[in-house]
Amino acid sequence: MNKYKILFLFIGLSLLNSCAIKKYMPEDAFLYSEGKVVLESKNDIEDKKYVQERVDEVLFPEPNSKSLGLRPGLHFYYKAQREKPGFINKFLNKRIGEEPVYFSEVKIDNTIKVLENRLENLGHFNSKIRHEIEVDSSKRQKSITYFIKLNDAYKINSFQLDPEQKDSLPIFQDIKKSLSASEINKQKRFDLSLLKAERERIHSDLKERGYYNFNTNFLLFEIDTNQYDNKGFDLYLRLKNEVPDEALSVYKIKEVNVIPNVGLEISDKKKDTVRVGKINFLQDSVYFKPERLRPFILIEEGAKYQSSVSRSTSRRLSNINTYKFVNIEYEDVDSTDQDNIRWLNAKIALSPLNKRSLRFEVQGVTKSNNFTGPNLGITYINRNLFTSGEQLRINATAGYERQFLSGDQNGLSSLQLGLRSTLSFPRLLFPIDLSPSFKYSIPKTNIGVGVDLLDRTDLYTLSSFSTSFGYSWEGNKYVTHKINLINIEYLSLQNTSSDFEEILENNPFLRRSFEQQFIAGLNYSFTYNAISDQLTSSGMYFNFNFESAGNTLDLLSSKNETPNTFLGLAYAQYVKADFDFRYHYTLNDEGQKLVGRLFAGVGLPYGNSTSLPFVKQYFAGGPYSVRGFRIRSLGPGVYEPESGTTSFFDQAGDIRLEANLEYRFPIISFLHGALFTDAGNVWLMDENPSLPGGKFSSNFVDEFGVSSGLGLRIDVSGFVIRFDLASPLKRPAKSWNFEYDQPVFNFAIGYPF
Repeated sequence: MNKYKILFLFIGLSLLNSCAIKKYMPEDAFLYSEGKVVLESKNDIEDKKYVQERVDEVLFPEPNSKSLGLRPGLHFYYKAQREKPGFINKFLNKRIGEEPVYFSEVKIDNTIKVLENRLENLGHFNSKIRHEIEVDSSKRQKSITYFIKLNDAYKINSFQLDPEQKDSLPIFQDIKKSLSASEINKQKRFDLSLLKAERERIHSDLKERGYYNFNTNFLLFEIDTNQYDNKGFDLYLRLKNEVPDEALSVYKIKEVNVIPNVGLEISDKKKDTVRVGKINFLQDSVYFKPERLRPFILIEEGAKYQSSVSRSTSRRLSNINTYKFVNIEYEDVDSTDQDNIRWLNAKIALSPLNKRSLRFEVQGVTKSNNFTGPNLGITYINRNLFTSGEQLRINATAGYERQFLSGDQNGLSSLQLGLRSTLSFPRLLFPIDLSPSFKYSIPKTNIGVGVDLLDRTDLYTLSSFSTSFGYSWEGNKYVTHKINLINIEYLSLQNTSSDFEEILENNPFLRRSFEQQFIAGLNYSFTYNAISDQLTSSGMYFNFNFESAGNTLDLLSSKNETPNTFLGLAYAQYVKADFDFRYHYTLNDEGQKLVGRLFAGVGLPYGNSTSLPFVKQYFAGGPYSVRGFRIRSLGPGVYEPESGTTSFFDQAGDIRLEANLEYRFPIISFLHGALFTDAGNVWLMDENPSLPGGKFSSNFVDEFGVSSGLGLRIDVSGFVIRFDLASPLKRPAKSWNFEYDQPVFNFAIGYPF
């Protein structure tokens, strides 16, 4: 189908959709197709985009949504109103149907009044508004445009605390200190939302200074325009005349009481109270050891009340992953000391999660290398294991996959079994107590052990054992750190078939990567994530990983043989680092986004190793990489395996570079679309005769594999099923050629980046 046929098909669908909608519409009714605002002014409009956005917000109602020129929601709504709509129409109406928005629902006079109010809130007083209605009789729809002739905005000349207010009370001095950090300054336009934000800022600042009972309603703004002829004004902040004394007083904490399990009945406070560091812990039996819970609580006896301290305490307690609810309440003691200080009692009630939980998972997996099959998983969690917030997690997995439609590789199967256990301590297990250095969150100590078995039928069996010891913590709400001081992996290649032995014989590089049985070292990961929602949020994501192996073992190893061994096992020596940078840019409020990603990684074998271990090598292609190429089918460099060979074993490398660009847009309700282009490849650090053309060189840009395609994503409450169809645009070191007749279908769970 050529582009002209597609164009005519699209026009035909649009006409059919339009005719179907008109057929169901009441006689003399017109759909409301669009409302817009046009700003006009003699002078340049300051912050025109901001003003435009603010006035556009008040337009009501919203027209029926459109997608690719069609109104599917309206179409299926009408279909469902028939006497016999059918199951499909009922279902689609329930999912994406929209009631029609007729032009008769547009209240023009009310909209003009709301626009005038919005303009006054933006400082454009006495602006003039007129409107025009456009009628499209052929489509039975009307639109309206509001033309606003803007007057110049009023601007601030000065901002200060009302000099007539008494300054004998401490609160006035604190308000003056707060005003020094104000964002309201000379020549700013009058903006009601800015004044509201300033009032909230001062309120929050006073809460941090101990004014527990103060609220925003006690603050007033007054404007004086009498001294100016050029639409300037003086802005004054004052307190209401009758503010209660308790709102003007600073509060301190008199007593802190913690109930580690709100399900326990407290019958005798003195008997059941344990005091640790000026905090009272009330529990009939020890559910959570007080000395272990104490570091998470930042609220202190004798300290001023601070709302941020309450929030931080709540967050730290929630991060233990032992409690379902954290409730912090304050009680006014109704007493005042000689310095006019009032007192509060703090009560922290903690409601635990279920101590034990069991979760089963069943998945059907389809990979882009044509491996398909079921995966089973079971996870057991035991919380607060030793009454100090520890969490034990045991995960067992089993999966069977079989490869289809891959030429000579058809019939390959894979059986994978895994058992992993992680014990997490909500504290730093370290000779020196460093907890006070971590203000945002207390680090967790993680100990992991795992056993895996991978059986590639007719090829090999790979068994592995791993263990790790390290820490993880949050630097702030965006930053996460993870470091494993001990990270050990033992690999054993067994039951190799004659076919696989032939592969290893022809590729010594690959054989050496499998022979490195012992991997011991450390790794560190830094993550910055400011993307709160994949659908709507703009922001940056950055992840950096560093890994080193073999240095300590090299000091303890036997140097009598090559390669050197530790306990009779050849061990790996390498350093490896990579970063993953992503940026999400929201194009509009309709859910359209532009997402970019850059990935770069390099591994350097040295000393005891001439290649990276097989499990540490990079590969390209597949649903999370260059989607127009199957998994492990790119590179290294310009290397091309012979047709029919099991090339996915050796199409990996020491270096990986990748770039992705994706345009995401909504289609209907839970269904979203994407257009994307991916580019990338992997390379070797040194030349390998078995993989000609695989070495990294100055021509690396020409050796990128490039592909482009489109995708559909079903997003139901954050659970995403993804379908991507992509075709190569350029193969490494070859000319550009859109291979539209050789698309690669990718199925995956979650967004690619």
